[in-house]
Amino acid sequence: MITLYAADTANSSKVLIALEELGLSYQAIPIDILSGEQFEQPLTELNPNSKIPVIVDIDGPDGRSHTVFESGAILLYLADKTGQLMPTGPAERSEAIQWLMVQMSTVGPMMGQLIHFARFAPPGNDYALSRYRSQVRRVLDVLEHRLVGRDWIGTADYSVVDIANFPWVRPIKMFLGDEIEAAYPRLTEWTARIAARPAVSRADEAKAILAAGLTKPDEIDPDKVDRLLGRGAYSRD
Repeated sequence: MITLYAADTANSSKVLIALEELGLSYQAIPIDILSGEQFEQPLTELNPNSKIPVIVDIDGPDGRSHTVFESGAILLYLADKTGQLMPTGPAERSEAIQWLMVQMSTVGPMMGQLIHFARFAPPGNDYALSRYRSQVRRVLDVLEHRLVGRDWIGTADYSVVDIANFPWVRPIKMFLGDEIEAAYPRLTEWTARIAARPAVSRADEAKAILAAGLTKPDEIDPDKVDRLLGRGAYSRD
């Protein structure tokens, strides 16, 4: 049994999709990040970086309980645990890991910054919005080109690389407009194929259940928002 500590986030979706694709037994524990639960136990004991998702696998290596944090590391752990969703050949595995690192180092951070400045920053951040729109479009260009003549981003088969990118790419038109689909036809088709997978539907349902009891954006305590975003009294500047 795997225990997943998660919230209504793209990175949590990655792990939910992987767990459903792999058919692993799990229970999901909601962490209310908008109320600051990630800064409290048990999360701080499981992840010193106070981030979700985190998994605890009671049937870990050598039969011992094992904790994994960071969504990319979790995906690789689950793939290795089951022998699925990652190629086994050294060259193919290396290629897949490279593309997983693109998601972790660029796709997620750039899209995350765009979402931050579009939703949470005060007025007067035109430079930041322009920068991160440009950076998101640049990495979407990279993914679109990667899909020329191929179905999947990481390897010849559907893998954790596609799972990692999907929750970030799926909602991007909310921030860049509907015209983004025409600008990226291969990514649009890739997104639709993944969205149609039964495991993704099950993961979406699981995430909706998680989200039901969490703090809503219009209910946020301003002080807790500042703590979440590292600003105001929580700024280290």
